[in-house]
Amino acid sequence: MTSYRFAIDVMPKEGILDPQGRAVEGSLPHLEVEGVSEVRVGRRVELSVEEADEDTARAVVERLAGELFANPLVESWTIDRVGGRRTEHSDARVGGP
Repeated sequence: MTSYRFAIDVMPKEGILDPQGRAVEGSLPHLEVEGVSEVRVGRRVELSVEEADEDTARAVVERLAGELFANPLVESWTIDRVGGRRTEHSDARVGGP
């Protein structure tokens, strides 16, 4: 078995209200920061998976991203292997075709 390290970045989908992003953007003038707009706030999850190969490990992470870490109705996610390739999911359907 080999250990594979992944990072999952979860963000609100385009067009979905992002109250946290709006709050951060609204506070910028109080910090005397100008020229920053379209702030979106998400979260990052990092984890290691022990599997025989990278594709199997990535499949585990993709399942966790879509069923546990993100709400596919309102959030999109990307998966990066730390030191590896990226997989993007902007309109993923859990359990769908």
